[in-house]
Amino acid sequence: MRILASLLMLALLIGVGTTARTPAAEEKVKIDEKTKKAMEQALDWLKDTQKKDGSWGNNSAITSFALLAYLSQGHVPGQGKYGPEVAKAVRNLVAGARESDGYLVGNTGGNMYAHGMATLALSQVWGMTGDEEVKKVLKRAIDLICKTQNHEGGWRYEPQPTGADISVTIMQVMALRGAKDSGLYVPDEKMKNAISYINKCYDARTGGYRYQIGGGPAGYARTAAGVCVLQLCGEYDKKEIAGALKYLDNTGDDRQHYWYGAYYAAHAYHQIGGKDWENFYEKMKTKLLASQQTNGSWKDSKEGHVGPDYQTAIAILILSIPSHYLPIYQR
Repeated sequence: MRILASLLMLALLIGVGTTARTPAAEEKVKIDEKTKKAMEQALDWLKDTQKKDGSWGNNSAITSFALLAYLSQGHVPGQGKYGPEVAKAVRNLVAGARESDGYLVGNTGGNMYAHGMATLALSQVWGMTGDEEVKKVLKRAIDLICKTQNHEGGWRYEPQPTGADISVTIMQVMALRGAKDSGLYVPDEKMKNAISYINKCYDARTGGYRYQIGGGPAGYARTAAGVCVLQLCGEYDKKEIAGALKYLDNTGDDRQHYWYGAYYAAHAYHQIGGKDWENFYEKMKTKLLASQQTNGSWKDSKEGHVGPDYQTAIAILILSIPSHYLPIYQR
């Protein structure tokens, strides 16, 4: 009965998320057998590299990405082939909530970027399972995000309303959006102010997004993240989106932050849909399948500081988008 209830809830969430905005062309994007096998091998590799405490990598953000990779293929805690691994990852994030304020960095460390990522992951767990223990931790994590938004509408790396940058801010917006979609209360002004901050990072000259308001050049990864968040928050007709997409097409991959950029670009193009999405997915699928290691992982030496756990989780998340399991990425 628990399995049936979870499946029914998941089906309901997916149905709610899919709207008439989805172009008919998007249905052409399917996951073929070769890609399914690649993702299964990658999930097996992550299973073998999970630590005893349920974590991956060296902070809660990497654990959250790995957890989302399993959720993106419909695997939920305690059920099916990867049920034990998913359950351990959820317990790790829940147990890592700081008692004083709900800060989700746990014993693996992190910052507000990691907190936002962990909050997003738990919002998807709550949306897919209805676990009340997860809901309690999730609510406190969301409250912390709301309390630490600064006067510009953004967030920085510490849980204080001080500075702001687009990378950390976008992660908090994703967490807020995920929580709101799952039924938790999120004040509208928090989302409105955050979107305002992101818009102020837009560089009208290039069409890209800067790291901070008036600070530094535009970049591929932050531009992809900006488009993704605007789309997820319903800002479908913002004039900045057309300029940002042109910037992405003309700029190409960001080698400095390749996996981060690819993750957000994939979801941005998926939200746009149509030929743009079809072409992007086919290109990424071809590239990822060709670069997968024989053990099932992805390991890019040019970005070795983030490690194969992170890279493998991102690759799975990109390839699994057509599965439509994660509630936040539904249109």
